[in-house]
Amino acid sequence: MSADARRRAWALLSRAASGPSRPIQALITQLGVEQAADAVVAGDVPVAVDRRVLERGSSFDAAARDLDRLHQLGGRLITPDDDEWPAYLLHMFRSTCDDPEFVAPVGLWARGPVSLHVATDRAIAVVGARASTEYGNHVATEVARDLAARGWAIVSGAAFGIDGVAHRAALAADAATIAVLACGVDRAYPTAHARLLEQIAESGLILSEYPLGMAPSRDQFLARNRLTVGLSDAVIAVEAGLRSGSINSVRWANRLHRPAFAMPGPVTSAASAGCHRVIADGRARLTTCADDVIAALAARPSWTDRSTVGAGPLTTERGIR
Repeated sequence: MSADARRRAWALLSRAASGPSRPIQALITQLGVEQAADAVVAGDVPVAVDRRVLERGSSFDAAARDLDRLHQLGGRLITPDDDEWPAYLLHMFRSTCDDPEFVAPVGLWARGPVSLHVATDRAIAVVGARASTEYGNHVATEVARDLAARGWAIVSGAAFGIDGVAHRAALAADAATIAVLACGVDRAYPTAHARLLEQIAESGLILSEYPLGMAPSRDQFLARNRLTVGLSDAVIAVEAGLRSGSINSVRWANRLHRPAFAMPGPVTSAASAGCHRVIADGRARLTTCADDVIAALAARPSWTDRSTVGAGPLTTERGIR
């Protein structure tokens, strides 16, 4: 199979999966990407696959159109075949294969000039409340700006509130920032952040495991959090309610053995209640500035082979190299 045909196979399987899909990953493992794609198109697969998955992956022509449209947007599909693919993502999710939530992405749809592999060599996720306060916006700007100034890429989800603030701080520092979306990279979500997303696409990276045209959903936002965390060396929750996506990100950090940090706020602020809770119960370490985070990461043993991430019980964390 030619390189172009193989990429079409990846695109087809990514659309069939439309997010985390253990059956599609099992097919790829069992058959290889080309035969897996052929099996999906034929509707003749050796593992249990939902009919809707097969319907989404029924045409190589549709996959070719996806890639053409992506190219028109200045984008690319990053797959495990590519040097740009962060290989540790696959290993990271294999260590807990019995957990249905631990599924690596089939591929990553991307827009932007930054190499994913290079950007995630030193990356920190900065997340927080959509309904952020003036205080939260201020401290998020400071921590993202200071991390960016020290050479860290800022990863977030391009949402209202803390996410947008973190991206803008990185852009203002002329640093790399990665927006991980819960929809296709051709969609501006939220629509009010269309200009911000274009700015990120011009100098950073927009990523999604969801194919072009796909709208976001609650489940996709939660699945997106695992990818945001997986691409990062650590996670900082700036503001978070007791039940929020940011607390879900802290939970993913704990499960994926990533250091989690949370910033304290006023005791009267519901926007900081989740941060206070995860600090109190030990799920996140209290931090007040970028220096705290960098010092904590520097104190941890580091390694040079990220392919070992997720290969088994971890006694160390990814550290500064």
